This record gives sequence, C-alpha cells and structure tokens, in this order.
Amino acid sequence: MDSIDDCGVLRAGETSRVLGHRVLAPSTLGTFLRSFSFGHVRQLDRVLGESLGRAWSAGAGPGCARLVIDVDSFVCEVHGAHKQGAAYGYTHTLGYHPIIATRADTLETLHIRLRKGSANTQRGAKRFVDELAARVRRAGAVGEILLRADSGFWSYDTIGALERHKIRYSIGVTMQPHVRAAVDAIDEAAWRRLADYPATGVAEIAETLLGERRLIVRRTRLIGRQAALWPDWRHFAFITDRGDELAVVEREHRQHAVVELAIRDHKEGPLRHLPSGHYAANAAWCAISALAANLARWTSILGLAHVAPQATATLRRRMLVVPGRLVRHGRRITLRLPARWPWHTAWLECLSRLRGLPQLC
Repeated sequence: MDSIDDCGVLRAGETSRVLGHRVLAPSTLGTFLRSFSFGHVRQLDRVLGESLGRAWSAGAGPGCARLVIDVDSFVCEVHGAHKQGAAYGYTHTLGYHPIIATRADTLETLHIRLRKGSANTQRGAKRFVDELAARVRRAGAVGEILLRADSGFWSYDTIGALERHKIRYSIGVTMQPHVRAAVDAIDEAAWRRLADYPATGVAEIAETLLGERRLIVRRTRLIGRQAALWPDWRHFAFITDRGDELAVVEREHRQHAVVELAIRDHKEGPLRHLPSGHYAANAAWCAISALAANLARWTSILGLAHVAPQATATLRRRMLVVPGRLVRHGRRITLRLPARWPWHTAWLECLSRLRGLPQLC
C-alpha cells in the first residue's frame, strides 16, 4: 500500500479477526498520524531497532560474518504547497531528502531518517552513523562491519565517527584540486586494467595516498566510434581504511550500487508519496515504511532460505497478496487457496518455517 486510502482494504473480510483488533477507517489513520510528534517518531525508530534485533536473533542476522552496510540518500517527490519541510534540493524537485542505511546482501533497511527537501547530503550524517553503529551492535552484529557511501558523504566528521566505532569504510570523494593533484601524481606504470568491463570502453585502477588515507582511483574511457564523446580519461576515486588487495576493494566498492534496489522498493511502495502535510506524520510514515519493507525481507530470509533476495513487489505479489479466502466450517476458520496457484508449495513451506520459529518476547 502506498497511500492512506489503500489501508481501507484491510477492513475487508476477516482481517480484524486475523489481526486481533478492529481495523479503523483510513481517515482515522490520517488523524492518528497527524497526532505524531518528534518523540513519537523516535519511538517508532526504536521499534525498528528492536524488531531488527529480534529478527536477527531468530536467524536472519549476520552473526560473526562481515556486515556490509550501504548508506545513501534519495529524493521523495511530493506535490502541493502545504507539505511541511518539503523544498527544492539539488534535483530541483519538490520533495523530501531522506537518508537510509541498508544491508548489502539482504537489502534490509537498518536505519532511515526523513530530512527536509533542501537538506545537504551530509546533514545529520555523523549522528546517523552513531545511531546506526549502536543499533547493529545491539542487534547482534559481532563481526567486521564495512560501510560504503558515495562522495556526498565524504566528511572527516563522518569518517571520524566510523573510526571511533571501529567500522571499516570506503567512501567516494569529489575531484577537488588536492584530490586531482594526488591522482595526477600516480605513475602510468601503476595503472592496472580491469578485465570485467564492457567492450565499448576501457577501465583501469590504481592507488595512492590522500593525506594518511588510502585513495583508490578508477579511470574509464570510451573506445571505438564512441570515443569522440569522451576522448579523455574520467576519474572516480574513493578513500578507504581497508588493507585488502586493490582489485577486491575496488570491485566491492562498486557494488555499493545495490542500495538503489532498496531505494527502488521504497519509492515503488509506501514512499511513492508522503501522505500528510505534517512533517512528523510523514517522518512516522517513513519509519513504518522501513518496518514493512523489513517484514517482507525477513519473510524471504527466514521463510524462503533457499531463494535469492527478491524485489519487495515480487514478495508482496507471491507471499502477501494471497488470492485466498477465509471460511468458517465446524467452528473452525480455514484459509482456502486457489487450485493450481503457482506459489502454493513455496507459500506453505514459508508458513511452516515461520511458524516453527521460537517466540521472541
């Protein structure tokens, strides 16, 4: 559901019996959201952290394995002149500018914070990292943590927070004059060609130092008939405190792009638009969106352990939007699914695994 009106679907059939309470009208939900304050949003944020810890203790967590976190921001477009906090940012689009942290292998939303549309990418990043580090440690991540981000989060305050929490990082940097000078000083013999690059271009990687930190640079150039478009090398650099082999670090940093899949799921779902004119109500909606997305992810991780991560829309269609009906017979309620439903076996297996999990109080 991506709007308050869509919640009216929950009032159909035996939903109230399944949920255990009476489902209120969508207009009542809007009134409820408008009553939220900043403190209530923080309480919802705590619920997100607690639910993360319970799911991870049930088997969805990384345990002692390495946890890779991707941090990014995105623009939620809105319409209307009465949205508190909505403004025009770097995309020249009216909206909000949330910051989000996701888990790379499962696309779980670890932390999310709504910000005004005019907020700079770095705004609140240091505090966001502090809260994120404490949350994943409390949830049970005891192994190494790697955080990846693009150049919008290049800040020595943020890097200092990561180093204080003993979190590894690889963060993109902008090609400022001192960065450009460090790149230009790299010897030509130090560049190594990447084999896994499209035939229409060529890419090479090298490394140097930016102050006392490791700077890894990838340069690309088109070849063939398209070469005239960009005849010169284009450089993309990031700093890291990792000591692994150059090609491994560079390849894993490029995989930061998977965060866009999680952002896509949010923007195609509840964050397609933010429903209220009140900022706190929209911030609460944002936190609830993260909870809903994680419930779908945990259904996949815990109930469909053998299946690769799927888009939230796919999970919703196959596992949640069930074309069945509840019937009452002999004082018993039975869920009847359609015949020859393609995901009948997978759905029952998933339900059996979830029902077999220990109750987490």
